[in-house]
Amino acid sequence: MNAVINLELKKSIQDKGLLFWTLALPIVFTVLFISVFTSGLNEEESRPIILSIVSGYTIMFVFFIMISMTDSLLKDKNIGMVSRIASTPLSTYSYLLGKWIPYMYIIFIQIVILLLFGKFVYDVSLEQPIQLFMISVCLTFMVTGLGLALSVIVKTLNMGIAITQIVTLGGAVLSGLWMPVEMFPDFLQAISRLLPQYWAHQAFQEAMVGTLGGGQFLKILLILFGVGLAAFLVAILRYPNFLKQAKG
Repeated sequence: MNAVINLELKKSIQDKGLLFWTLALPIVFTVLFISVFTSGLNEEESRPIILSIVSGYTIMFVFFIMISMTDSLLKDKNIGMVSRIASTPLSTYSYLLGKWIPYMYIIFIQIVILLLFGKFVYDVSLEQPIQLFMISVCLTFMVTGLGLALSVIVKTLNMGIAITQIVTLGGAVLSGLWMPVEMFPDFLQAISRLLPQYWAHQAFQEAMVGTLGGGQFLKILLILFGVGLAAFLVAILRYPNFLKQAKG
């Protein structure tokens, strides 16, 4: 498993496109939208907007990692790597974990950098660092878990990209990452509460200003972890079918 992890990390580090999606583009969007939506506002009025944009765009952009994960597993399937690994003593769990864990590292580092960018550039408060750390871990687990499940379900990269865009952009709109949920009609607000992005956004904002209570904190951790665990179970159940489609 360690060999799979090291190989995946090495490939990810060499992928300049991944650097663009994880850091360059989120920072550009954050700066652009903060400039647009805080134009003409005083500091007190702009503070909650900046807080929402920094946390919201951090959450939105972590979902694009699903494309990289899908691309990696589909390449392994199409070049015969999956079939060769299946003939070795390496278990299914070890292979999937080996493909999963490197992206956990990448996403967690991405979240930390984007939050620190908000802190040092826009003076965003990070009043509850321990809670922010735990939320970031569970968000990382959830997003990469969904990426792993998607990777063994789709048959083509284009299908993976399309589903990722629906999950990322559709989820961002409906969960309030682009605009406050309070502006939505009641039925859309109800839908928002079914999405993990909504809960992650609420948790980040409250932890940043120091108002995240213990009960709410545990509830959100369970939601994020539960979605990630369910996605991993889906990946395990779908892997035999994924293996049947592998070349070689």
